[in-house]
Amino acid sequence: MSFVEFVEGTAIAVWVRESPSIFAYTFVLSLHAIGLAIVVGVSSVVGFRIVGAAQSIPLAPMSKLFPVMYLGFTINLISGLMLFAANASGMLANFLFYIKIVFVLAAFVLMTLVHRRFDEPRGLRGLAYGMLGCWLIALIAGRLTAYPFFVRAWLGI
Repeated sequence: MSFVEFVEGTAIAVWVRESPSIFAYTFVLSLHAIGLAIVVGVSSVVGFRIVGAAQSIPLAPMSKLFPVMYLGFTINLISGLMLFAANASGMLANFLFYIKIVFVLAAFVLMTLVHRRFDEPRGLRGLAYGMLGCWLIALIAGRLTAYPFFVRAWLGI
């Protein structure tokens, strides 16, 4: 038995994939969307403020939003692992999944660096631009994972 078969055969994967309950796939996917809205939404607000938007809003109190971002990321991580387990073979065969994961990890690292250097204005703007760009690419790639054949045809690959 391969690792992918093992993952897809776990009780949680079977439940998410096959249960008729609204608390299975639908609920997990909804949690994933909620976590995404929290982490990307809040980090985007902070990122846009760092790069110069809404300058009338003080930047310093925004440092209190980082625990909210980490909560959103945790929700996304758990729900994402559950969704992955339900369709590991499909995701691992989808090149967009790899793009999504790379940019999610890059955005998370940049978000953490922004958090650590929040009181140091030097270099913070570049980190914020990078974080915003990584979240944008991760969002687009993640959404397009549902349409791999369309994307391959569109790209001619």
